[in-house]
Amino acid sequence: MNNSTQPENEDNLDAENNVEHFEDFAEGEDDPVESLANTDMPEAPMQEANPLEAEVADLKDKLLRTLAENENIRKRAEKERNDTAKFAVGNFAKQLLSVADNLRRALDAIPEETRQENDGLNNIFVGVEATERELLRAFDAVGIKQIDALDQPFNPNFHEVMMEMEAPDKPSGTVVQVLETGYMIHDRLLRPARVCVSKGGPKAEKKVNEEV
Repeated sequence: MNNSTQPENEDNLDAENNVEHFEDFAEGEDDPVESLANTDMPEAPMQEANPLEAEVADLKDKLLRTLAENENIRKRAEKERNDTAKFAVGNFAKQLLSVADNLRRALDAIPEETRQENDGLNNIFVGVEATERELLRAFDAVGIKQIDALDQPFNPNFHEVMMEMEAPDKPSGTVVQVLETGYMIHDRLLRPARVCVSKGGPKAEKKVNEEV
């Protein structure tokens, strides 16, 4: 009879323990479900996102670099096209400079007094002068301009010294005579002006005139 009552006692103890556990939970002990919810989850997903963000940033950087390089290539190609269009006539223009030189020499060879005395010679002078004017207008249309060298300080970028001349009234190194006119094509030197410069005068200022 004692053996039959022992399981009943054990069951009663289990029931009492369950009641006590429920009472403890009701009195404020942490809810196991809530505790699980408040537990920090592993950061594996964020760790996986970091390499992805780095890869996106790297691809973005490569894309920006590629776009910048393509823009630079486009600008260089555009500049080359513009330079080709601007300076393509350079070699041909050099051949015509001697024509302009000869026209000017012909005009300088006829004194004004002779022109006034000889109408026929004056008519030739007027015709040659008109031809020179048209040639210079054609030069100007393609960006070719004469270098204004007379009375300018010597500038090795635009002038070539052929001789020196005593000129005490002018600063040393001043262009006192132009032996052959120089030309620019846009911002490039087509031919330097061949000049005669002064010497024996006051010392020139150390300033190079970059304008032509």
